[in-house]
Amino acid sequence: MSAFAAELIGTMFLIILGDGVVANVVLNKTKGQNSGWIVITTGWAMAVVVGVYLANAASGAHLNPAVTIGLATIGKFSWAQVPVYIAAQMIGAFLGAVVVWLAYLPHWAATEDQAGKLAVFSTGPAIRRPMANLITEIIGTVVLVGGVLAILRPENLVANSGFDKGFAPFLVGLLVWAIGLSLGGPTGYAINPARDLGPRLAHALLPIAGKGSSDWSYAWVPVVGPIIGGVLGAVFFNCCIR
Repeated sequence: MSAFAAELIGTMFLIILGDGVVANVVLNKTKGQNSGWIVITTGWAMAVVVGVYLANAASGAHLNPAVTIGLATIGKFSWAQVPVYIAAQMIGAFLGAVVVWLAYLPHWAATEDQAGKLAVFSTGPAIRRPMANLITEIIGTVVLVGGVLAILRPENLVANSGFDKGFAPFLVGLLVWAIGLSLGGPTGYAINPARDLGPRLAHALLPIAGKGSSDWSYAWVPVVGPIIGGVLGAVFFNCCIR
C-alpha cells in the first residue's frame, strides 16, 4: 500500500469511527442518544487507534496535516511529501464523513437540531470567541504533537520487542482521549485540520434534511489553530524534550 493510500484509508476510518460516535450520541432515535462526552471522547480515542494501525506500516500514520507539517518543520519528514499527505488526509476525511452520513441515513430527518447535525461533521465553540478558541486549538495540538513525539521516543519503548509497534497506537489513542477529556470542552478539540475541514465540506454538499449552515465563518479556527499548534509542538519537543 502506498503512503497516499495509507493516509487516505487511515484518515477515512478515523472519521468513520470518530464522527460516527458523535452521530450516535447527538442524533435522535439512535441507540446511544444522549450518552455523553465520555462516550464521544472514548470513541474518538479508539478511532485514532484503529486509524494508526491501518496506516502506520505504509505511511507512519500522520492522519493529520498538523502532524505532517510539524514533523516537516523539524526535519523529521520531507516537505516534498507534505502536499501528498495532506491531500490524502483531506480526501479520506471527506469520504469518512460520507460513510457516516450513509450509516445514519434515517436519523437526519428525525433530528431537528441543526447544530447537532453539524456537530457530527465538524467542531464548534461552546463560547464563540475566535481568538480564545484559536488559542485552545493551538494548546490542544501542541499537546498532541509534542506528546506523540515524546511518548514514542525509543527511550519509552522496548526496542525490537514487538511492544513498540504493537502498543504504540494505543498510547497515541490514550493521549487523544486525555486531550478530549481535559481540553475538549471549549472547542470540541479538532486538533486536526483535515478532521474538521473535510467533514465540514461533506456537510455542505450532502443532502441532509434541515441541516442549516456549515458555519464557514468559524471554519478557519480548527484549521489555523492546529497547524500553529503542530509546528509549536514539534519545535517544543525538538528543543526541550529530545
